[in-house]
Amino acid sequence: MKAIVLLMDSVNRHYLSAYGAKGVETPNIDRIAEKSAIFTNHWAGSLPCMPARRDMMTGRLGFLERNWGPIEPFDQSLPQVLRDHGIFSHISTDHYHYFRVGGENYCQQFNTWDFIRGQELDSWVSKVSEPEKPEQIGKYLPQYALNRTQFHTEEDYSSPKTIKSALNWLDNNKDEDNYLLWVEAFDPHEPFDLPENELTNYGDDYDGPSYYWPEYGQVNVPDDALKHIRKRYAALLTMTDRWVGKLLDAMDTNGMWEDTMLIFTSDHGYLLGEHNFMAKNVMPAYNEICHIPLMVHVPGSNWAGKRIDALTQNIDVFPTIMEHFGLDENTCCRNKLHGKSWLPLLRGESETIRDSAIYGYFGKNVNITDGEYTYFRASLLADNSPIYLYTAMPTTIGHYYGTEQIVDPSRIEMGPFLKWTNFPVYKIAGSNVQMKDQTQSFHVNSEFIRENLLYHNGKDYGQHHPIQDEEAEKRMIELLRKALANHDSPDEQYVRLGLE
Repeated sequence: MKAIVLLMDSVNRHYLSAYGAKGVETPNIDRIAEKSAIFTNHWAGSLPCMPARRDMMTGRLGFLERNWGPIEPFDQSLPQVLRDHGIFSHISTDHYHYFRVGGENYCQQFNTWDFIRGQELDSWVSKVSEPEKPEQIGKYLPQYALNRTQFHTEEDYSSPKTIKSALNWLDNNKDEDNYLLWVEAFDPHEPFDLPENELTNYGDDYDGPSYYWPEYGQVNVPDDALKHIRKRYAALLTMTDRWVGKLLDAMDTNGMWEDTMLIFTSDHGYLLGEHNFMAKNVMPAYNEICHIPLMVHVPGSNWAGKRIDALTQNIDVFPTIMEHFGLDENTCCRNKLHGKSWLPLLRGESETIRDSAIYGYFGKNVNITDGEYTYFRASLLADNSPIYLYTAMPTTIGHYYGTEQIVDPSRIEMGPFLKWTNFPVYKIAGSNVQMKDQTQSFHVNSEFIRENLLYHNGKDYGQHHPIQDEEAEKRMIELLRKALANHDSPDEQYVRLGLE
């Protein structure tokens, strides 16, 4: 048995024709859709990038306990379980967060890995003097300005090189069996950087200052720049899709559709002016961010090109791949999995695997959907208390906890505080935890997420008009209490959310 996970970062499902989009060219993702079950009710879990990957690789939801961080020593990862049972795993990736402080222990769990350099703040091109800043709006980061000097043609960009790495691995192992290939392209994550000729098909006539990297938060650029950045995102998605086609060509050539599971998904979406916001992290977890694409090809399945409406989440990747390889989670896993295998849905044995999907960022709103309604539950108190972060490895994106500047060490306790493991962890007061990256810091208690909001997905999918429906809200609250219990939530989350 073989399996390939194709993970593209920040893919908006509303830009994919398989989900009804028009005007954006993704013919190769369409090819995947033709051979796969298309999941219509698939949701993120922990946000953003690395929390989502921890969910996928451990089968457990993490955002109730901590923010961005490494694979913990008490975690059991999918590559680790596969290795223990004689199944080889390899990752080809340009997602440089794996190799920054706060991204430890992910790639190292695979048998082998290949890291493609150059994305975002990857410390790749080395020069003592910073480059001169050009006329530009949006983010400008000198390290990326250096990195992009190495991008001359499409083939030089790191996501195309990542797909080429995966193709080389497949060619070297075309006669092998019993493996997982994890192919991970950072694009279309920002910066939306690509050869300018790629914008031709999107009729881009923008002539303002260079703009390829949005700032997180409320829209702060003119309308022509906003239209331009949307076209850059679409063009980058199209360019990446073209290289996805080369991976699918290899599967065609080697007859892999007959014996290989293929999972295509993303970690989260991305706002491009919707709700007057850009990007993610600081605003409510709107559908554009958290309702994400999923397509799954299973050899012999009769679901090719058909749609599955059951609620699913990224935590389901782990148990699905385990079952594909014939492994029983009850005997192979020391930790309880929160995810559920998709294979019963694909075999027609079940129409549902859960009654709700819960998702969000550490310390912010906890969000839940039952498919019909979506409910954002905010902290009861203005100071967002009580909230604690639990970790055995106190690193997060770009820095360490335990220094005076980030977390007062006198406020850190240690002990077996988690319900699901006896491993001693640090208990860090979450009231002064920040996610700090690049030029911006995001405190967990953002000004934009301080109210409970209820939406009807069918009548207001764009989430423009929150509703007042006491009966529906009461039912969503009970679903949320149940979900918190099922996901081993720390007790203070119930207090913080007013759910005692």
